[in-house]
Amino acid sequence: MQSVAVAWQIYAMTSRPLDLGLVGLAQFLPGILLFLVAGHAADKFERRHILQVCYGAFSLCSALLLWLALHHVASPWPIYAVLLLNGAIRAFNGPANQSIVPALVPVEDFPNAIAWGSSVFQTAAVLGPAAGGLIYGFASSPIPVFCCAGAAYVSAFVLLAAVRVNARDRTRPAASIGMVLEGVRYIFRNKLILGSISLDLFAVLLGGAVALLPVYAREILHAGAYGLGVLRSAPAVGAVVMGLVVAHWPLKRRAGVAMLASVFAFGIFTVLFGLSRNMVFSVAALILAGASDTVSVIVRHTLLQLATPDHMRGRVSAVNMIFIGASNEVGQFESGLAAHWFGTVPAVVLGGLGTMAIVIIWALNFPVLRQIDQLVPDAISPEGRASKPPSAIV
Repeated sequence: MQSVAVAWQIYAMTSRPLDLGLVGLAQFLPGILLFLVAGHAADKFERRHILQVCYGAFSLCSALLLWLALHHVASPWPIYAVLLLNGAIRAFNGPANQSIVPALVPVEDFPNAIAWGSSVFQTAAVLGPAAGGLIYGFASSPIPVFCCAGAAYVSAFVLLAAVRVNARDRTRPAASIGMVLEGVRYIFRNKLILGSISLDLFAVLLGGAVALLPVYAREILHAGAYGLGVLRSAPAVGAVVMGLVVAHWPLKRRAGVAMLASVFAFGIFTVLFGLSRNMVFSVAALILAGASDTVSVIVRHTLLQLATPDHMRGRVSAVNMIFIGASNEVGQFESGLAAHWFGTVPAVVLGGLGTMAIVIIWALNFPVLRQIDQLVPDAISPEGRASKPPSAIV
């Protein structure tokens, strides 16, 4: 809800696509500065407690955005300042959130848990933007949206208190530069992990069209704030459906090929969306793009957690969050900048074509990605590469 309200609020102030790109950049920059510290914290301290602090801080950001809206701020810069704070909180939330999941379910159920978790998250990603667009359009103001977002964060804080994490003996690393940097070294030593998360980084960095949806909603599809909510929800609709499909019928063979093919399809549907002038066709293209991206997310997250020891998951997840943040938030900035230089439609189309090119390059340079077969612990070695037990790798 909040992302839709902020994007529409800023675009209504300035009417510049570049300012939409700055929304993503403001949330990504703190992560660059804090990801090493955040990853170390997720390995050293209780991850559930870190998440509770983060949810409380997120609610503070919603309160600050509400205060700015109530005072009818006319410049986007105070909003960017709040987004910088929001980005700093996300830097700590991401590693703790990712690395806590293996402590909630048995290892053999982890791939299925990722699929169900993705479906639940994407359901919220469907309802949130749709509700945000409807509430904003009905009230002609972001004020009620920020109120609802703040209430949701407080609810998350309370609900997390009821979560019980499986107690495990975990090494608590001492604070040192070497220990903090170990997550970076671990990823760059493991071609499987490096290839999978860098594929997502560059593919989504080029192919992300989310930042430009307010431009499409207002100037190309003429759908207004309601239409923006629908467009923002469309990828999540596809993600929910695909997540449920994978949860019920898990990927049993050739998971690596499925990941590469799904990212390539994401690029195709991004191009189709960029060229569309019809609201129904645009929504359909975004739904299919979201469905394609979900397959990649499930495979990548499963690989990352299975190939990483528990005592290092926080630091490795922190580096992964930087890759995700770069692909999403910096991707938004790239989209806004490209739209400023070339125009909105060429920016989206060229981004989709770039995504397809990245898949081909990565498939050739990281052959281990093509070798991934089953997403089970025995098929992924602790060194982060596809192992070859009988019936696991073909």
